[in-house]
Amino acid sequence: MRSDKSPPSWLLRQVVVMLLLIGCRSFWEVGATEQNASEAPFDVIHYDAQIEPDIARKTVTGAVLIRLRANTENLASITLDCGELEPDVVSEKGVALKFTRQAQRMTVWLSAPAKARETREIEIAYHGSPPRGIRFFPELDQVYTVFSTGQWMVCMDAPEDRATFRLRLVLPANLTAVANGRLINRRILSNRKTAYEWEQESPIPTYVFGFAAGRFRTLSEKAGKVELRYLAAQFSDEEVSRIFRDTPDMLRFFEGVAGVPYADQTYTQVLAAGGVEQEMSGFTALNERYGRRVLANERDNWLGAHEFAHQWWGNMVTNRDWNHFWLNEGMATFLASAYREQRFGRELYLRDIEGYRSTYERIRQAGKDRSLVFPDWNRPTPEDRQLVYEKGAYVLHLLREEMGERLFWSGIRQYTRKYFGKSVVTADFQKAMEQASGKNLGEFFARWVYLTRR
Repeated sequence: MRSDKSPPSWLLRQVVVMLLLIGCRSFWEVGATEQNASEAPFDVIHYDAQIEPDIARKTVTGAVLIRLRANTENLASITLDCGELEPDVVSEKGVALKFTRQAQRMTVWLSAPAKARETREIEIAYHGSPPRGIRFFPELDQVYTVFSTGQWMVCMDAPEDRATFRLRLVLPANLTAVANGRLINRRILSNRKTAYEWEQESPIPTYVFGFAAGRFRTLSEKAGKVELRYLAAQFSDEEVSRIFRDTPDMLRFFEGVAGVPYADQTYTQVLAAGGVEQEMSGFTALNERYGRRVLANERDNWLGAHEFAHQWWGNMVTNRDWNHFWLNEGMATFLASAYREQRFGRELYLRDIEGYRSTYERIRQAGKDRSLVFPDWNRPTPEDRQLVYEKGAYVLHLLREEMGERLFWSGIRQYTRKYFGKSVVTADFQKAMEQASGKNLGEFFARWVYLTRR
């Protein structure tokens, strides 16, 4: 149990949020420069990648086939995100292509201009020592990805540009791994390595592509049609079961709120080294400190609920661009507290909401309040990031009070069902809530979301 001298749970939660926000800073800054897929000259529709991380050297070697569809006539070149990766060979049907690399992006000239709606495939072999986007722990034989995918695999890092994904991951034979989609093959290689292969059949944003690997033990259980998997290295089986005891209940809760079943056959939670707090499609990487906190106090499960909520709000209902990022993070923050309300009672929910409110009031009184729809989301301040998470959650609480229980939760279900597997802007959310309530919410959104009225 917590000592009376320990920080209150809402303060611990705020610390967790700040760590998460700081960790995502580079991702946001990169993502903010991207065009929306609907405005881009091409869409990527599929990635087929083979990646071999060298944990000891903290490097990656990879090759990726990118299948794209031209949105414009006579598309002569494409520009992709590549972080600090070094492209080695770029080709199309075996023909070498000209390319240049500048400012963490690379431009590739196609062998011949593509016609509108034409599908083309290019292959890129690369290597590098990514300074971010992937974390290595050689002393523990662990590696995992953390925003953004363009740091460890050449891709298009735009949230609206959804694609299917096949990943072959080559690892030392003694490691256990998880990635997006369905594990379709596992082969022992002759060099004491294992090749895993996953297939993600439904299109998802590239920023939730990822993998994690380490000397993990695996526990699993069934919750309806979903297999829940728990990976850990530093905890006993009994401790892992206690840490993730509420996961089946979270699944039931979020499916009920969403009105949409969980999208995959499995959901995996990994307790990993370092400070990771990262949702990816079909799995989440959580830091080991989170596990110890839950063992000390079963109510301290906010982070697990927040990341699980992203499997609906963020991964499947996705902000069209980073200006509307609060639709991902504010929603997941609020719904983590809503889960804790039904699990532990109204008092804990209101304590969470008071924490969000007090953070927001501190920012507002300092003169740093902003619209939740950021017009220039390219270099967010720490306060900007807190607004996206905590003001976003507080505004959703106020909207709940404005609409009333039945209509609010009906609106959340209508919104999630309509846009599941799609990209959204704030106007889409407002319209869904207005349709559910039967009244104009323009005044509410003007005051609390857009700051156009006081």
